[in-house]
Amino acid sequence: MSLSHSRRPALVAALSAVALALTALTAAAPHQPEASTSSAAFPYQDPSLPVPVRVDDLLGRMTLDDKLGQMTQIEKDALVPVSDLATHRIGSVLSGGDSTVSPNNAQTWADTYDALQRTALGTPLGIPLIYGIDAVHGHNAVRGATIFPHNIGLGATRDPALVRRVGRAVAEEVAATGIDWDFAPCLCVARDDRWGRTYESFGEKPELPAAMATLVTGLQGDTLGADPASVLATAKHYIGDGGTAGGVDQGDTRISEAELRAVHLPPFQEAVRRGVGAVMLTYSSWNGVKAHGDKYLVTDVLKGELGFSGFVVSDWAAVDQLDGQSGFTGAEITKAVNAGVDMVMVPHDYKKFLTLLRGEVTAGRIAQTRVDDANRRILTKKFQLGLFERPFTDRSLTPGVGSAAHRALARDAVRASQVLLRNEGGVLPLPRTAKVFVAGKSADDIGNQSGGWTVGWQGRSGAVTDGTTVLQGIRAAVSDPARVTYDRYGNGIDATYTAAVAVVGETPYAEGRGDRPGGLGLDQEDLATLSRLKASGVPVVTVLVSGRPLDIASQLSDWKALLAAWLPGTEGAGVADVLFGGYAPTGKLPVTWMKSASQQPVNDGDGKVPLFPYGYGLTYSGADPEPTPTPTPTPTPTGAECTAQFRVASSWGGGYQAEITVRNSGSTPLTGWAVDWDLGGATVTNLWNGTLTPSQGRPTVRNAAFNGSLSPGGTTSFGFTASGTAGAPVPHCAAS
Repeated sequence: MSLSHSRRPALVAALSAVALALTALTAAAPHQPEASTSSAAFPYQDPSLPVPVRVDDLLGRMTLDDKLGQMTQIEKDALVPVSDLATHRIGSVLSGGDSTVSPNNAQTWADTYDALQRTALGTPLGIPLIYGIDAVHGHNAVRGATIFPHNIGLGATRDPALVRRVGRAVAEEVAATGIDWDFAPCLCVARDDRWGRTYESFGEKPELPAAMATLVTGLQGDTLGADPASVLATAKHYIGDGGTAGGVDQGDTRISEAELRAVHLPPFQEAVRRGVGAVMLTYSSWNGVKAHGDKYLVTDVLKGELGFSGFVVSDWAAVDQLDGQSGFTGAEITKAVNAGVDMVMVPHDYKKFLTLLRGEVTAGRIAQTRVDDANRRILTKKFQLGLFERPFTDRSLTPGVGSAAHRALARDAVRASQVLLRNEGGVLPLPRTAKVFVAGKSADDIGNQSGGWTVGWQGRSGAVTDGTTVLQGIRAAVSDPARVTYDRYGNGIDATYTAAVAVVGETPYAEGRGDRPGGLGLDQEDLATLSRLKASGVPVVTVLVSGRPLDIASQLSDWKALLAAWLPGTEGAGVADVLFGGYAPTGKLPVTWMKSASQQPVNDGDGKVPLFPYGYGLTYSGADPEPTPTPTPTPTPTGAECTAQFRVASSWGGGYQAEITVRNSGSTPLTGWAVDWDLGGATVTNLWNGTLTPSQGRPTVRNAAFNGSLSPGGTTSFGFTASGTAGAPVPHCAAS
């Protein structure tokens, strides 16, 4: 989600009317409200019936106002009076990046959610609301929650199973506050580091974000709503926001359809395959057409071709941007809804929005069938989540926010995300007995190391939440904390130190403010600090805390070691674990590291010579990190069999996109597979979710590291684009 600079939610100090109303409602409510256990009066209230039957019954009882309300999402702090939630039959509430509660803790968030939910249930049909929030690297609006590395760091881990566990932990903390919908994961493919949302991307090549779509399963579980910690996931921002010209946020992605499909579509295909419940659209345009009004991309491709059965939500006030003028118009609403938007994130002027929406429907410009389709999609997810049976916060989860177990997982993720880019003379790992001088503005700053979207939209420096700074982690890692000296600016260092650790980089930002078209270098404070350290003659170990690669080629020779720490979140001890050898670095670059900012955009395979290539990462001499899984199949065990089915997803003049589904048709688990087929004269131009070996017109694709294991009956798929004609090949699958 994005927040327009002119439409940011009011700060908590300006929300007294809403806060008082919510507090009054909460005070009158028990702390652990229960759903009604009375027998179902209507079929939609009967949990024993299939969800489609319940949806049909409820739809038949809803008025037009009920249906339009379900298509409306509003900011919590815009709800004045709170009773408007029931009056206007509002179906969804969200908290934007700066929306908060007071005091900001898990208990107050849960109380707030339950009060709003109780109001929604007071309507004649008792349809529960669904509450959304941007928990993009932990439940980051809640002070005291566990903050995990931002996606760029998780991409560096190359560990989809770890990312799934992170998703599960985030879901547990989100559900602990009652909230049931997470605006995550961001599955953008970042192609230009000048873009201020680069850190929200898992990487620059489609196979990496696609592999990390395991976060969807972590958030939702194997089956949506199967347990109290199941939270609706959102694949965002569909589609192409990481490929805008110049890396401009909310810009224009000027590429061919073939490139759009090859680079930016695969992560969404994988999310849909995993059953993601919602998709959020991008503010961006594709060749001048805004996604929020692009029926071809939303209805034809996403809902039709990909078979997405969840609901599509707009981004923050994005429908209001369709005509380039401030203020909703009926024409904008019609264009968006008819393009395939099911729920509109208004987020403030909901009365005007509902009036205009009603006018467009009654005038016939939005068909009743389109309204019913949107409602069917939204209500299906509410039923699947179990909101009709379990509408209130499960308070047994609330103490788990910021738990030791979740923080330990976050520390593991930090360790795995560190990418060692330089280690001259084996200066790392540092001995635990070392005398260490620590400097830099991000050495002792939770806000800096957590980045944007941390207890506020843009984030901020300072003690914004609870956690362990890198400096605190270093002091805990050494044998004698008294041998660690810290000065932010590097003052006081002398030649007696074993090493100087400089923790420098970017300060927090989010979209818009984070765009850096004018350069990607270190700021003057960092350069001055590094200069003081260099002048001492002590070996300098630089730890870069940043949401993207920085332009550091001219300083690199001054440093004995360089560790890319990305934005590690609250568990800075994970960085220290790597610095002192408690964990050998295993991270690999998820993006190409520029030689200079003038190279931007720079990506793997574009012919530009980088400072460090995509996939680069060192480890320690003598360390025994887990080997990169080989795609080469091992000998076929008895009973291991597989089949492969070819399907053309789409075609255009001179090319096509296809998907091959691999199925374990045997009686034992597969540990790997390989598929080959006759291209019939075509040429593969891009491939995802596998490793391609071309061979005289008959390519072989072997499993990627994350999709080789299949239980009997299990399936996975890989996709590719090709020039030429698809034909009707019969692929052959070999199991291992």
